[in-house]
Amino acid sequence: MDTLDGLKTIIAVVEMGSFTAASERLGISKALASKYVGEVEQALGVRLFNRSTRRLSLTEAGRAYYEQALPLLEGFSALQDEVSGEQSSVRGLLRVSAPLTFGEAFIAPLVPQFRQDFPGIQVDLQLTARVIDMLEEGFDLVIRVGAVEDSNLIAKQVKPIPFVICATPEYLKTANLADTLACLPEHECVLDKNFRTGKQWRLVSADGVVTTLNMKSSVSVDSPRGVKKVVLADGGVAMLPRFVVQSELESGALVELLTDYQKPETGLYVIYPHRRYLAKKTQAFIAFIERKLGG
Repeated sequence: MDTLDGLKTIIAVVEMGSFTAASERLGISKALASKYVGEVEQALGVRLFNRSTRRLSLTEAGRAYYEQALPLLEGFSALQDEVSGEQSSVRGLLRVSAPLTFGEAFIAPLVPQFRQDFPGIQVDLQLTARVIDMLEEGFDLVIRVGAVEDSNLIAKQVKPIPFVICATPEYLKTANLADTLACLPEHECVLDKNFRTGKQWRLVSADGVVTTLNMKSSVSVDSPRGVKKVVLADGGVAMLPRFVVQSELESGALVELLTDYQKPETGLYVIYPHRRYLAKKTQAFIAFIERKLGG
């Protein structure tokens, strides 16, 4: 066993939490991952993991090994990048997580072009509605609509994402309510459960007056695309990121309300570990996303 293989395997097992997940991340068999760990433990004369049929946990020696091995691996990767230099050195597996709705619409279509620019990088793009723990799950980069508060992570904003309030023309006709701030709370509201303020909608008038409205709602959905589907079925009004409903607004399937008021906005962020060294493959993808989606 090469010493570097053992070091990489220990790090992967710690971060992924199992030999199975670590082997998938490294592209080797579970048996080989287990063999590498066993050989490292034998060479050191200490046990790095406590193993049982149900769980795998780090020993105190294992924690110390991981904490000292991680900067060594980062330093080795930095050395490789510096010596080999050019774009040809940008290679390896890049694991990226993105929100399901945004990822399908904007990230997945860009992957072929990124691969054209950097053919040495293999992309594992995982689209999900759940919150990813990138350190535990071994992702190189997370793309998120909305920042994250974690001292171990850096959240870099790519672009702001404005919200709009919208409904179908048929719903508005049936509701028979004026397009005014005072009438908005009388509408049936479809809530996005990812929208942190919930039923409290904060709007700002052109002259800077802030109004917080308490909306009524009988329907909530845990994805913006799901909220849009309910609204398109004449289910009420919703506050959604503009990118989710842009095509429907342009076609007239949805109507934007209260256009004179400023709505809340969030941001598109790239999130990565707070480490001294950032792999070139990750740097390349961040720069690519900023170039394509920034603004």
